[in-house]
Amino acid sequence: MFKKLGIALVVGVAVVAVAHSQEVPSDFQLLWAIFAMIGAVVFMMLDAPPLNAMHGGKSLFAVVAFWIVVITVCIAGASLLPQFDPEDEREKINKLLEKQRAASQQGKAEELIARAKALDEQVKALEERLQALGAGQAVVAMSAPPPGDAKPAGAASGGASDVMKVGEEQWQLQECYNCHKLRGEGGKKRGPELDNIGSLLTVEEIQEKIVNPKSFMAEGYEKEWQKGVMPDKFKDLMDPKEMLALATWLGNFKNTSVNTPKPIKK
Repeated sequence: MFKKLGIALVVGVAVVAVAHSQEVPSDFQLLWAIFAMIGAVVFMMLDAPPLNAMHGGKSLFAVVAFWIVVITVCIAGASLLPQFDPEDEREKINKLLEKQRAASQQGKAEELIARAKALDEQVKALEERLQALGAGQAVVAMSAPPPGDAKPAGAASGGASDVMKVGEEQWQLQECYNCHKLRGEGGKKRGPELDNIGSLLTVEEIQEKIVNPKSFMAEGYEKEWQKGVMPDKFKDLMDPKEMLALATWLGNFKNTSVNTPKPIKK
């Protein structure tokens, strides 16, 4: 019996040591050590002398008493072990990720949503002004501005600038640079370099490629196209305005000195 007890202690210490070296939580180390001791007790009981045969009510009482003891030990022992609380774990994870979330893509997305709402409010205000002026006067005012008055042109250029800004923000937000190289930055050879994409594809075609990556492939990237390396998640991550802004921004790149692969359509 003492020999088996010694073996159990050695096994328990070894299990705890290995678990500790692998940075297993202390709760699990304790649990495994207890399992090792329980196994030792079971093997000791195998060498215990047999009980005298019992009959009738005495045997029934012995069986019931045995199971009451076993159940009590199991319940009491389990209650003493560390208990898993999902809420505690969730709170720990939230504390660990709190700082990262503050500066994460989620924050950028919220900023873009707020900016989009502000732009929508400006559009509504312009529509109300146009309705107040009347359709004919609005057309005249937009097509033939008074001499020296540069507001309509400024408004148009401001709108285009906003689209380009949103497009570039989406490029960063969706981390397109992980697969594509642009302006000498980014790219891991999973996707083609895009500095001359505007000379090869229209804005509509670029947008189609973003929505449905399998719509056509790039020359030299047939294997990547077959494997579906480019994900089709962006239609769910961007609203139509953001996707159009990204496609418009990419369509502005027409650097013919860069060897952007030609599109191959079915």
